[in-house]
Amino acid sequence: MTAQREWFEKDYYAVLGVPQNASAKDITKAYRKLARQYHPDANPNNAAAEERFKEVSAAYDVIGNEDKRREYDEVRRLGPGAFGGPGGGSFRFDMGDMSGAGGFGDLLNQMFGGARRNGAGVGPQRGSDLEAALTIDFVDAAKGLTTTLHLTSEASCSTCNGSGARPGTSPVRCTTCNGRGVTEVNQGGFAFSTPCNRCGGRAVVIEHPCGTCRGTGVEMRNREVKVRVPAGVDDGTRIRLKSRGAPGRNGGPAGDLFVICRVTPHPLFTRDGQNLHVRVPVSFTSAALGADIDVPTLEGDLVTLRLRPGTQPGSRHRVKGRGITADKAVGDLIVTVEVTVPTSLTKEQREALLAFAKEEAS
Repeated sequence: MTAQREWFEKDYYAVLGVPQNASAKDITKAYRKLARQYHPDANPNNAAAEERFKEVSAAYDVIGNEDKRREYDEVRRLGPGAFGGPGGGSFRFDMGDMSGAGGFGDLLNQMFGGARRNGAGVGPQRGSDLEAALTIDFVDAAKGLTTTLHLTSEASCSTCNGSGARPGTSPVRCTTCNGRGVTEVNQGGFAFSTPCNRCGGRAVVIEHPCGTCRGTGVEMRNREVKVRVPAGVDDGTRIRLKSRGAPGRNGGPAGDLFVICRVTPHPLFTRDGQNLHVRVPVSFTSAALGADIDVPTLEGDLVTLRLRPGTQPGSRHRVKGRGITADKAVGDLIVTVEVTVPTSLTKEQREALLAFAKEEAS
């Protein structure tokens, strides 16, 4: 992305609610929180939430990228006055900023045609990346599955197939810029190439816009995306679906779709990486004398675990190879022993325990 004039006016840090010196991790965390809050799927038929979602996505697209963020901070530091904008004086620049790669000269070229050398227009633009949440069962996350994700997002217009022109018509070459997409602007000793005012840099003009997308080539619509969830995904795992994001503009490629997995808790098992954990209650006598106990597994069957005499409450025991399989590696099942204490005793049990206590104390 080249530097944009909007960067002068929009504080993307404020949009995401983070300070200017925020770390990349904090920026990503703030973006994910806001994206979940304002995602169209969570706010159906809410135009305000949809607009806020787009604003948050645009902010993250800039300051969530290290290179773009560096350019954005430089542009914001120099201020709009450096370009003779509203409230600014004549065109001015700092020669120190002009020198070196990544300096102000690079930004100047980007904003005034440096990216459009040899008369090229704006050209194809890649579509935006999208995010969607997918809630899956704990067992399905461990074993993997293929499912269908339903989402509402921008898609290539179904009426004009993305051309923006009414069916039966086609975009025509822009006569203002002669199909170059840019026009020359002379300012004293400087000459800049700027996007054509008539075609907006597209090099073509849509004389008969499509009634569905109003000439944009894209529309918001419900769509289904097949998602293959690999075995062993954890809560928060991001799955990238290449070219399933927003459609590109001017013939550019589509963006990617990132599916965020939300794994529901299991009533028995928890996980730590590829290891599964389960807590199993055993009686006082089984722990004291030793016993073979049945342990549940994620597959639904039972495995036998032998407890040694004197097994302590809270002790952990490993069952090899009964954890989660992912990336050709297999985790283990970690069994935590919980010794249960009876809440009521028969006369015989009480007498036996009293005798045991007396023997223990002697």
